Amino acid sequence: MKTIVITGSTRGIGYGLADEFLARGCQVVINGRSPASVEKAMATLSQKHGPDRLAGQPGDVTRLADHQAVWDTAVARFGRVDIWINNAGIGHPMMMVWELPEALINQVIDIDLKGLIFGSQVAIRGMMTQGFGHVYNMEGFGSDGRTRPGLSIYGSAKSAVRFLSNSLTRETAKTPVKVSTLSPGMVITEFITGQYKDDPQGLEDAKKIFNTLADKVETVTPWLAEKVLANDKSGARITWLTNAKIIQRFATARFTKRDLFT
Repeated sequence: MKTIVITGSTRGIGYGLADEFLARGCQVVINGRSPASVEKAMATLSQKHGPDRLAGQPGDVTRLADHQAVWDTAVARFGRVDIWINNAGIGHPMMMVWELPEALINQVIDIDLKGLIFGSQVAIRGMMTQGFGHVYNMEGFGSDGRTRPGLSIYGSAKSAVRFLSNSLTRETAKTPVKVSTLSPGMVITEFITGQYKDDPQGLEDAKKIFNTLADKVETVTPWLAEKVLANDKSGARITWLTNAKIIQRFATARFTKRDLFT
């Protein structure tokens, strides 16, 4: 029975992962920015899986001390942390760099990059003390070097996540701690649709590519959970939407009608 911490797990992919790990007998600690969001997620998950293997700790991932509070909650409740997943992240509207407000740029970098750095610091320090553990960092668009107008700040942060993860894998090579990455591909959540909140026509235009390449949370998270539990290799890159799958999706798109928005 592994103990798994997932930051940003009160909704979206993080919540889906929490649900899947609980279904596989794991102990899970969920995290969200507000106490209300954590309480709501815990109530739903407890009703489905029971409360015995579930704990929650609210916290702002942009603050190092809040990550430490999540770690301390996990250890106090379950005695250890086997797997720590830095999942918390936000996007931004599809806007050019010069159009984005300063506050939003700071928020994306603080949560998507600095938050992941702080989470890695706390998890690696704790795992070195306990003598084992695996940290997973969530990749996203930009991690593989691709660019797209309107996603430059988010993509820059995710590009840095891959560099950081590769560096952490090397830095922890002679320690009992492992570091790997998760790449869920395109998943239809508020994270995706929120990029078009002020551009409904833009979302309509993008639905064709989303219906070709994207998936729902309940499709992707069971596969990710299984791969995480089976993996014991540091430096692993667990990728759902591989290049081969992209080619196959485009090749069959005209014959396979998918609608992920109904």
